[in-house]
Order: sequence, then C-alpha cells, then structure tokens
Amino acid sequence: MTTSFYELTPKDNKGQPFPFTQLKGKVVMIVNVASKCGFTPQYKELEDLYKEYKDKDFIIIGFPCNQFGNQEPGSDTDIAKFCSLNYGVTFPVLKKIDVNGVDEDPVYTFLKDQKSGLLGFKGIKWNFQKFLISKNGEVFQRYSSLTKPKSMEDDIKKLLAESPSST
Repeated sequence: MTTSFYELTPKDNKGQPFPFTQLKGKVVMIVNVASKCGFTPQYKELEDLYKEYKDKDFIIIGFPCNQFGNQEPGSDTDIAKFCSLNYGVTFPVLKKIDVNGVDEDPVYTFLKDQKSGLLGFKGIKWNFQKFLISKNGEVFQRYSSLTKPKSMEDDIKKLLAESPSST
C-alpha cells in the first residue's frame, strides 16, 4: 500500500511512466475528466487556473475515466485531441483509468483513502471530482463535481503561499 503521494507513478497518455516525485514542492490538482459530460466545460476554467498559476508551482493533472455514463469512450489519443482542440488544454491529461472498483488506479486508491467525500463516502461519484494536494504531498481537500474550478482559487493561493517542508 502506498503511503506517500510521491510514491505514485501513473502512466501518461502514451503509456510512459509519469512519476509523482517530479511534483515535489508543487501544489497539485487531480481531476477525473470526461469529454461527453455535462461538467466537461470545466476544462476551460481548469485551463485558466493552470495558465494563471503554472509558473508559481501549480499543476493540474487530468485522469480520463469512462466509468460514469460512458462519457469518455475515446482512446487516449482521441481524448488528447479533444482537450486541445475544444478547450486549449495544456496541462497533463494522462492515460484513461478507472477511479473506482477492482481495477481502480492506485492514484485514486491513495486519494480516496486520504479524503473521503460527503458523509464519509470514499467512492468517486461522477466525473470532474477534484483533489487538491499541498506542496508536501498531503491531500488538502476533495471537491465535488459541482465545485467550479475557479471557486477553488483561494485554496490554491493559500497552498501556494505555504513553504514546503524540508522532509
């Protein structure tokens, strides 16, 4: 069982390792995304936040998922093209994964163990749930699909202002 955010190494959309050790000292937002969802327009706000803060040690990582209403049926290549063409996404969108169930990605096992949702529910309920991780790799907060990315800006600024621990 993973005990540190930085031990995780998911795959990028080309199947190559994307080690989270490269994220040390950064504030990270992780989002499960889908191209055919009512929340898909959140890509615009996510990209706006990324552009605003990427030079201040902030990164967003999208994890496409097809577990909710079959709303992400495309290949990893199709998803990357969709994100770029329709929303100008420049933040990393990694390999399509499962966020719940027997095949869930270890990233989501870790995140859900650290922060449960409403009323202690651990599972991911829908697309565009968001997790905000501090510069020290601690899961700061979990946000529902209904939470607009821009409404998280104060939390992002707060975490960016903190100094990472030297451990």
